[in-house]
Amino acid sequence: MPLASLLSEYRRLLGTYFWPQRGRVMLLASLLLASVGLQLVNPQIIRYFIDATQVSLRSGSDLAPLVYAGIAFMVVSLVGRLLAIATTYLSINVGWRATNSLRAALAEHLLRLDMPFHKTHTPGELIERVDGDVNELADFFAQFVIRVVTSGLLISGVLVLLFIENWLAGVALALYSAASIIAMSALQGVGVRRWTAARQAAAEQFGYIEERISGVEDLQGSGATSYALSRLFSFARRTIKTRRSAEMVESFSSGISRLLFGTGWALGLGMGAYLYSQHRISIGAVFLIIAYISMLAGPLEGLRKQASNLQRSTAGISRIAELFRKQPGVRADGQRMLPPGPLSVGFEGVSFAYADQGPMGGATQEGLVDPEDDPDTGLVLRDVSFSLAAGRVLGVLGRTGSGKTTLTRLLFRLYDPTSGAVRLGNVDLREAGLDDLRARVGMVTQDVQLFSASLRDNITFFDDSVGDERITAALDALGLRDWLGAMPQGLDTRLAAGGAGMSAGEAQLLAFTRLLLKDPGLIILDEAASRLDPITEQRLERAITRLLQLEGGHVRHSRTAIIIAHRLRTVQRADDILVLEGGRVVEYGPRQRLASDPGSRFYSLLQTGLEEALA
Repeated sequence: MPLASLLSEYRRLLGTYFWPQRGRVMLLASLLLASVGLQLVNPQIIRYFIDATQVSLRSGSDLAPLVYAGIAFMVVSLVGRLLAIATTYLSINVGWRATNSLRAALAEHLLRLDMPFHKTHTPGELIERVDGDVNELADFFAQFVIRVVTSGLLISGVLVLLFIENWLAGVALALYSAASIIAMSALQGVGVRRWTAARQAAAEQFGYIEERISGVEDLQGSGATSYALSRLFSFARRTIKTRRSAEMVESFSSGISRLLFGTGWALGLGMGAYLYSQHRISIGAVFLIIAYISMLAGPLEGLRKQASNLQRSTAGISRIAELFRKQPGVRADGQRMLPPGPLSVGFEGVSFAYADQGPMGGATQEGLVDPEDDPDTGLVLRDVSFSLAAGRVLGVLGRTGSGKTTLTRLLFRLYDPTSGAVRLGNVDLREAGLDDLRARVGMVTQDVQLFSASLRDNITFFDDSVGDERITAALDALGLRDWLGAMPQGLDTRLAAGGAGMSAGEAQLLAFTRLLLKDPGLIILDEAASRLDPITEQRLERAITRLLQLEGGHVRHSRTAIIIAHRLRTVQRADDILVLEGGRVVEYGPRQRLASDPGSRFYSLLQTGLEEALA
């Protein structure tokens, strides 16, 4: 990232995440200024003490001023330590508040990115970038600006006081300070590239580990554990090499700074000895020069550490800025609200291709293939058109890879079609509000995502505003009160991550409860009952019936439904049938008419058996 862009991004981050804490930041700045003042005062007290002692020894004058000077030194030192404790606490507090806000904003941004992005980035990599990269910024946010300003003020104060004491000493140490800062700055740019590579290597390693841990059952079952570990070794080796390179640059910077500090000490001792031998300064002033030189070592070392911190943080800032620049191909610009009640569904000449299935170079920024390049290459759906009236149930049939799941993804607007339009309630989804759309469409699949939390939180997605009465009413409406009663602690029953210990049928019953609480106008069941035992399937079928709720006849339901199924029983509840083959609609019409037509595809499927014909 160019320096100008980096500084711009840094200013944006500071303005966004520090401005809400401006009161704490101002207090922190005040404490640091007071701390700088006290650090500059203490050597002056000692200088006075030394010179006054010399005078007292020669003249035998009153020692009371020496006692007062000693008391003043102890008071200033004590107050300085208390200020140091307060500034440390406050800076850490400010830094972590800022980085926690940044972490939350970045996580929210990633959750709003669409599927093409998440298909190309593993969860482990994103976790490392959201948490690891932001953690690298914690000290940076907490200390960088404040420490740099404080070090600058302390260095300036020291040089001003030295100029007042003796202009020659002031000039010599000003040149030394400038040379030190220039030398350390020259090393900063070298480290940025290495720390960026180190952070990227760490993210890829975390991504690899996350994928292998999530697939540990398959790895063990396939005997691939040794291969996975050998691949992990290659990731770890790259992480070590890149981090070692970055640490070497930092270590070299530290060595240069120590060399500079040693040079500064030699310069100060030589300058003090020379000026004292010329009777141009007192012995107390010699101590003052040496004390201020030692005081310069602190802020210069602080600047070096902050430069090192900047190297790490620059890598984090550039990677975080890169994520923030990512924008979803599915734009949430629409504002139209979907109509209440069951939603009609319309596909008008819809074609769609995933980017990774298109021709090389044919992917657009949105992650889709440009249909003008080659309208048939890589298309998963081809010119799909059908219209489903509100309140009807559509059964979608087709072999694996025919485009059934892709059709449901378009209804959620996880992707936009390459060409054509998808409508719900006669509203083009590109004109609908994205949050409203996803609140009005609900889906249950074979695999239900469950979290390490209570049954209540898994049903409500951690929404505390949903009371237990609504949850139990939804369970009652679906005929699942006995299922809830079988849970050890009822709604407080703790579920394991990924639903361990819960059967696939129980997880899908939980998903149906989520749907009823959501009260969508369109329900999508993506082969939800394909892996269930007969008893659980019967319970699930009853839940589906109650979820749809007939209104005044078998062709009108309280919700529109799309059912993707392989089993005859599930398809029998459909009002209409749509058969996909190779991404095209090969048959669409009322189920009863198609079932009685010997020339229809659906009739042939029924005669053959859905499970065998669609395998």
